[in-house]
Amino acid sequence: MSLDSKAQTPHRYGAATGESTLIALLLTLSVAHMLNDTVQSLLPAVYPILKQTFQLSFSQIGLITLAFQLTASLLQPFIGLYTDKNPKPYSLPIGMGVTLCGLLLLAFANHFFVVLIAAALIGVGSSVFHPESSRVARMASGGQHGLAQSLFQVGGNTGAAIGPLLVAFFVVPHGLRAIAWLALLPLAGIFLLYRISGWYAARVAAMPRRTKRAAPSHGLTRKHVAASVAVLLALVFSKFVYLASLGSYYTFYLIEKFHLPVATAQICLFVFLFASALGTFFGGPIGDRFGRRYVIWGSILGVLPFTLALPYVNLPATIVLTFIIGFVLSSAFSAIIVYAQELLPERVGAVAGLFFGFAFGMAGLGAAVLGAVADASSITFVYHLTAFLPLIGLLAYFLPRDL
Repeated sequence: MSLDSKAQTPHRYGAATGESTLIALLLTLSVAHMLNDTVQSLLPAVYPILKQTFQLSFSQIGLITLAFQLTASLLQPFIGLYTDKNPKPYSLPIGMGVTLCGLLLLAFANHFFVVLIAAALIGVGSSVFHPESSRVARMASGGQHGLAQSLFQVGGNTGAAIGPLLVAFFVVPHGLRAIAWLALLPLAGIFLLYRISGWYAARVAAMPRRTKRAAPSHGLTRKHVAASVAVLLALVFSKFVYLASLGSYYTFYLIEKFHLPVATAQICLFVFLFASALGTFFGGPIGDRFGRRYVIWGSILGVLPFTLALPYVNLPATIVLTFIIGFVLSSAFSAIIVYAQELLPERVGAVAGLFFGFAFGMAGLGAAVLGAVADASSITFVYHLTAFLPLIGLLAYFLPRDL
C-alpha cells in the first residue's frame, strides 16, 4: 500500500478534535528524521577518532561542533520564515542530498579544514530539513500537536542514539573511511522525503490562499507573546547547552575518569541518547493531556538534582544518572515547540526554524566554550560547571497557562 493510500484511511486520535491524524505519514516522517539525525550524530560520535587522526585539541573539537551547529542555526529561522509564505515541499529531499554530500566529505577528509566544511554541509542539510518537516508534522497532526511533534522528534532522537552504535561497531574497527558506506542512510532518506513531498505538495495546492492573517485565538498581547517566546528560548538555552556537554564530551569524560575503551564509551553514549529518545516520545502526549507548561517546568528544573550529583558518582551510577537526565530533560522540547507554535500560529515554519536553529546554535556555542574550558581545566570540571544550568527552568513560572 502506498503512502498516499494509507493517508486516505487514517487512524483517529481523540474524537474531540474532529480531525484525522495521519499516522502512516507521521511514522514515515519520523523514520526520515531518524535517518537525518543518525547522520548528524555520526559527527560527534567520531570525535575520538578525529582527535587521534588529526591530533586535535578539545578547542578544535568544539569548533567542529560550532561549524555544524551555526550553519544549522543561522539558516533555519530564515528558511522557516520564507517557507511560511512560499512552501517548498521538494526542498526536503534536496536538503537530505546536501547532508549526503557532507557525510561523504567527512569520510574522505584529509585535513581539519575539510572536516569543518563537511560539518557545515551536514548543518545546511539540517537547516532545510527541520522547519519544513516540522510543518508537515503539524499539518498531519489532526489537532494532536504534541503527539505529532513527539512522533516526529522521537525519530530524530532515535537516530541520534543509533549513530554512536554505528561508530562503535562499524567505524572504529574499519576506520574513518567506513563512514562512506553509511551514505545508504541519507539515500534512503531522500527516497522517503520525496514521497512525503508529494503529499505535502498536494496538500499545499488544495489549501485556499489567505489574503489576511487571522488573529491568534489566545488573546495575548504582542508584548506578552514576545516575553513568553524569550522565556522559552532561555529554557532551550539551558537544555541544549547541557546536552551539548554530554553529546560532545561524555565519551571523553568516561575515557578520562573511568578509563573506558572508545567502543564501550560509545555504548554508554547510546544509553544516554536512547533515554533522550524515550523522553521525547512521552513528553508530547503528556503535554497534550496534562498541559505543556507543566511538562516544560518539570523537565528543565526537575533534572537539577541529577546534574548536581553526576560529577561525584562512580561508573554504574553515572550511567543511571545520565539515563535519567536524558529522559527528563528531553521530554520538554516537543512541548516547547508546540507551545511556541500556539503563541504564533501563523508562523509555524518560522517558529520551528527559530527554535531548532537556536537549539543547534546554542549547542554549538556551548560545545566550543566548554571545549575551551576543558582545555584550560579538565573534562570533569565541565560537568561541575554545567550542573547548574537547569536552574534556568525557574523561568517557566512566568509562562502563561496553556493556550
